[in-house]
Amino acid sequence: MLRKISLLAIAMAGAQYGIAQDTTVVEEKKSTTTISGFADVYYRYDFNKNISNNRTSFTNSQNSFELGMASLRIDHTIGKVSMTADLGFGKRAQEFSYNESGIVAAIKQLYVSYAATDWLKFTAGSWATHVGYELVDAPANRNYSMSYMFSYGPFFHTGVKAEMTFGKLGLMAGIANPTDWKSAPVDSKKFALAQVSYAFNDNWKAYLNYVGGQRPSDSAKTNQLDLVITGKLSDKFSIGANTTVQMQKYQVDNKYESDAKKWWGAALYLSADPSELFGLTLRSEIFGDKQQLAAMSYAPVGANVWANTLSANFRLFGALTIIPELRFENSSQKIFYDEEGAAKGSYVSGLIAAVYKF
Repeated sequence: MLRKISLLAIAMAGAQYGIAQDTTVVEEKKSTTTISGFADVYYRYDFNKNISNNRTSFTNSQNSFELGMASLRIDHTIGKVSMTADLGFGKRAQEFSYNESGIVAAIKQLYVSYAATDWLKFTAGSWATHVGYELVDAPANRNYSMSYMFSYGPFFHTGVKAEMTFGKLGLMAGIANPTDWKSAPVDSKKFALAQVSYAFNDNWKAYLNYVGGQRPSDSAKTNQLDLVITGKLSDKFSIGANTTVQMQKYQVDNKYESDAKKWWGAALYLSADPSELFGLTLRSEIFGDKQQLAAMSYAPVGANVWANTLSANFRLFGALTIIPELRFENSSQKIFYDEEGAAKGSYVSGLIAAVYKF
């Protein structure tokens, strides 16, 4: 009888060990899937009644109701491997992927990642740029219209990168197709990517960004340095700052110029949230383009522009945000126009946007 009890105990222990092993295997293979998305629409009015005054991304309209973008994102993770597929449809998506056509233009991001260790991750595919303060997705920004720096900097990169984290210090290095190309032109040169980030504490962070390479369109060598600082002053007040410079060297008689041309910008973002349902953000940006490399290439002369944008955020039902916005721009030269085409040194525009996310 004692022998039977002993054998039964051994069998039960073995069964429990087997169950524990099976549970461990299941936990190791456990996966998670997250689906999110948003849609945005807007109406914009230029008080000078001239659509050419708008020289930033995604709001190129006048006295018209417009569709922004319908976006759907899927994130899937299993163990140390993850995948992101981020799709967008609409004018905003088309402008974001301006070098692409057809269904490929609808791919905002598509990448796979492998977390080799707690401090090292590799990513391959196409992802939104690390450069700058603003992002392509409307819900990610407090202002609906975009800055000059966002509009003329890189939008996305397609390639490979490694991200490393050492406590408060973060490092990223990568190699990619030319800026904003998902499929690189034949024989084009690769671009280098880099970022150094540091979290001073939970409220203050800084990011030093770099992207550089030879453009396929005109063989110009470009280098862009960018600094972003974010800070939280209290539960109701936050601040952001962004400064950037892009340098370009062109070929003359098959030789690159010794002196680089450049455009530059600096912006301050001040945000206040008196309640969970209401917030205000002021973006004040100075954009220097006297050599007509970026926005001023659409103007008669190069100039410096001071653009101020005040946006209110009314957050309703936990998913919908209404954004009324007023924007004033003043230039060092008469680069804007009125309804009759007369040159002006400034202009005012307003818009109202609705952004729904889930």
